[in-house]
Amino acid sequence: MTFNDNANIDPSKVSRRGRNTGIAVGGGGGLLVVGLFILSQVLGVDLTGLATGTGAGQGTDAPITPCQTGQDANASIDCLVAGAANSLDTYWSSELPTLGVDYTSTHVVLFTDQTNTGCGGATSAVGPFYCPPDQVIYLDTAFYDDLRTRFGSTGGPLAEMYVVAHEWGHHIQNISGIMDGLSLQDTGPASDSVRLELQADCFAGAWVGAAPTITDADGVAFLGPVTDQQIQDALSAAAAVGDDRIQAQSGQVSPETWTHGSSENRQKWFMTGYQGGPDACNTFQVATP
Repeated sequence: MTFNDNANIDPSKVSRRGRNTGIAVGGGGGLLVVGLFILSQVLGVDLTGLATGTGAGQGTDAPITPCQTGQDANASIDCLVAGAANSLDTYWSSELPTLGVDYTSTHVVLFTDQTNTGCGGATSAVGPFYCPPDQVIYLDTAFYDDLRTRFGSTGGPLAEMYVVAHEWGHHIQNISGIMDGLSLQDTGPASDSVRLELQADCFAGAWVGAAPTITDADGVAFLGPVTDQQIQDALSAAAAVGDDRIQAQSGQVSPETWTHGSSENRQKWFMTGYQGGPDACNTFQVATP
């Protein structure tokens, strides 16, 4: 999908954080490690090694500019994230209340190398992630290069927007209470952590299915129609970060340790959402997701 050139983009949903000075050393490290361990189970990545104290240097958040139209979003990765955030925010603000949940928005922080979060210090090595305590999505856009060169995705705008939509799906899970009471220490294909990730993929697919109909305040659709090739790009991104694909790079696939799900299942649940909307994203209600 590409943005309609004359769509209005509000850049306030995204900010770019200046380079941090490093991860600070100080008291409270034990609590930070516990918090990062819990988050690691949610995200399927080990964040505990990133904490040596109370968190990273703050850096400076700044608005992304210029970023006002769909044309800007087609020309700049920062603005593409902002455009996706506008569309996602509009979609979930109308969709979530129909599911019986009040909607509150989230925010995307773009950073380079490392940053501090409500979950503690983090580096770009963990990939994009959502932090439940501060309800913010964190993304080093250099990950998009890794998605192609390291993980083998075909790339493309929809693959890049899929990443944002997946993390936005975690926000939906957080504010709707889906994350509450899960056994996130468990791993494996049917574990709660895998079901959580597959549902976020499904929520991303649900947004893609509706995206061409989502409009700005003037009634202009943010995005044009989705093509078959763009869907394949998004599926390629979902498959690229499947547990089996990543583990195969090290020569040993161990399903009992999975936290995100197989490439096949990530693609399956993306398409489930794309074709059936968020009501179809019942990963916690099936015997085998």
